[in-house]
Amino acid sequence: MSYKAKFKVWRGDAGEGSLEDYGVEVNEGEVVLDIIHRLQATQAPDMAVRWNCKAGKCGSCSAEVNGVPRLMCMTRMSTFTEDETITVTPLRTFPVIRDLVTDVSFNYTKAREVASFEPPAELKPGDYRMAQVDVERSQEFRKCIECFLCQNTCHAVRDHEDNKDHFAGPRFLMRVAELDMHPLDTRERRNEAQEDHGLGFCNITKCCTEVCPEHIKITDNALIPMKERVADRKYDPLVWLGNKIARRK
Repeated sequence: MSYKAKFKVWRGDAGEGSLEDYGVEVNEGEVVLDIIHRLQATQAPDMAVRWNCKAGKCGSCSAEVNGVPRLMCMTRMSTFTEDETITVTPLRTFPVIRDLVTDVSFNYTKAREVASFEPPAELKPGDYRMAQVDVERSQEFRKCIECFLCQNTCHAVRDHEDNKDHFAGPRFLMRVAELDMHPLDTRERRNEAQEDHGLGFCNITKCCTEVCPEHIKITDNALIPMKERVADRKYDPLVWLGNKIARRK
């Protein structure tokens, strides 16, 4: 069963743009990305959209559908009513290149700022040993497909452009937390999380968790535990006393 849907799609570039109206056929079982492709094929051959796998695993087709950051390939048309107008716009946090394509290079810059895994110097590759509980603790974070929906929805950068220089965002704070949980990682990451990656900007509203297509509990399992470990190190009175004694020596 098919019907004709009403779409508003943002068209433009970094200079200017606007929402354009389209009427387009929708067939049973389709997703928003199918409709964007149909628009390209029938009405707007110059419409720019980034996509790759169409299976919810590459993270390429991120956009905002009716104002909600989502993967277009995982947003079923059956979730909307037939008389509803569906609005598709680019990710708001990042600069627009053209139409639905944004410049997400901010995220790659932040990724390079996170120091890689540093095992003990005396251990050789192949000699690493971990308890299963430690493996399972961080396994959830490995599901990240880097769609950057969490980065886009986090209001610390979404509504405050100036914070981008000082805040890594939930995706990369999750990476820092994952490495800090690793029993063989020797790097001191708690101060780095607070001082270099802006952990203090996060006020745990869980908006990043809500939009994650892999259902990773970013706030509960990564950011809050990291904040607790930072607070223990920075504000624990016994740690403070120990540091004072050490400095006197």
